[in-house]
Amino acid sequence: MHTKKDKEYGFMKNRTVIIGIDGVPYSLLKYFSEKDVMPNFNELRNNGVFKRMDSSIPEISSVSWSSAITGKNPGEHNIFGFTDIIPNTYTISFPNFSTLKSKPFWIKQNKEKHVVINVPQTYPVKELNGFHISGFVSLDFDKSVYPLDYIDYLNEINYRIDVDSNKAHKSIDLFLDDLFDVHEKRMKLTNKLWENYKWDNFMIVFTGSDRIEHFLMDAYKNKNHTYYDKFIEYFKRVDASIGDILKKMNEHDNLIMLSDHGMENIKTNVNVNSVLVENEILFLGDNYKKRYNNIEEKTQAFALDPGRIYLNKKNKFPKGEIYSSKEKNIIDKITDIFSNLKFNGQRVVKKIFLKEDIYHGKYLENAPDIVLLPNSGFCLRAGINDKKIFEHDDIIKGMHTQDDAFLFVKNKFNQDKIPEKPCVEDIIPIMKKIRK
Repeated sequence: MHTKKDKEYGFMKNRTVIIGIDGVPYSLLKYFSEKDVMPNFNELRNNGVFKRMDSSIPEISSVSWSSAITGKNPGEHNIFGFTDIIPNTYTISFPNFSTLKSKPFWIKQNKEKHVVINVPQTYPVKELNGFHISGFVSLDFDKSVYPLDYIDYLNEINYRIDVDSNKAHKSIDLFLDDLFDVHEKRMKLTNKLWENYKWDNFMIVFTGSDRIEHFLMDAYKNKNHTYYDKFIEYFKRVDASIGDILKKMNEHDNLIMLSDHGMENIKTNVNVNSVLVENEILFLGDNYKKRYNNIEEKTQAFALDPGRIYLNKKNKFPKGEIYSSKEKNIIDKITDIFSNLKFNGQRVVKKIFLKEDIYHGKYLENAPDIVLLPNSGFCLRAGINDKKIFEHDDIIKGMHTQDDAFLFVKNKFNQDKIPEKPCVEDIIPIMKKIRK
């Protein structure tokens, strides 16, 4: 039954709360909830639908969160990675919120009031009915906040968009101090906005989870690890924040929780462009400072992170060599190379997709021609100047996974409204269904 206060604050229709926990695998969340590391989420599990969810392809935050907030495929929203190539050049660009061609739910539903906190790939922010502070990567703080009314408060609490991950390369202890501090500032802002805004939809994403997993995934389940206790403590802190939000929620509010991808330990890094160079698919000049502009004629294809391969097409790139009549032959050649790529007897690549296999929509032409999905433990990278195919990194321990993200929807009665095998593109359709 709705109370007088509910009516006053506009709660006659159900509000929706969305909590994102960046990079958290379904398997980790299940394990920690069962082991009493995350008791608040464990209690939630008994009162809702908790499922393994597929991430985007490739399994990276910029693509996945863009799909989650729009309900669209990358071929429709035009975000294919953290980097892209400026048309008719070999110059790298960095797509941002202005590049997104599909509207996120908070702009599409402009009659409702929204609070949006720390969603990756939403810088620079745009005008909306409500409040928005972007997540990583945000270059100018003033362009990260709408409206600017809260700038003084944000500066007062020393709010930070992201953890300084560079600290981890110098001192894990300093990095962890920063991690916990950023989390607390995020919750301070969350609490203030929760009380001060009469909102219909409230979305917050915790990204420290992704950061700690990248640097300390080897501490997960390893009680002998120096930072095992800190790893556990962080997820206890996230669970406490979930508990704080749950206490504030109206009994009629909907709740969706998700991650954008999973995470696992790295066996080795695999430099995709180095494979292309070794097999005389990619030819580079001697001036490595030029990066992709160092690509020479005779090049048939090159890669962008993590495993996006672009044919060097005539009339698309300055030194394009490939005519449409030759595309199939080159694709077959590249497919054969990566199908047979092995490390210590193990196949590196799990699946090889053509763009038409996984993308559809108006911006299909901007998609990579081939996308590689790695087998467990093989972290694909596409450094243009890397020499070795296989390299070990002493600092980065965790890599993204595509098939181990998670989805939770409060209320068991929503079971029939959730796909048997959900993916990140299903979030907005699910949001619409559970509000009916």
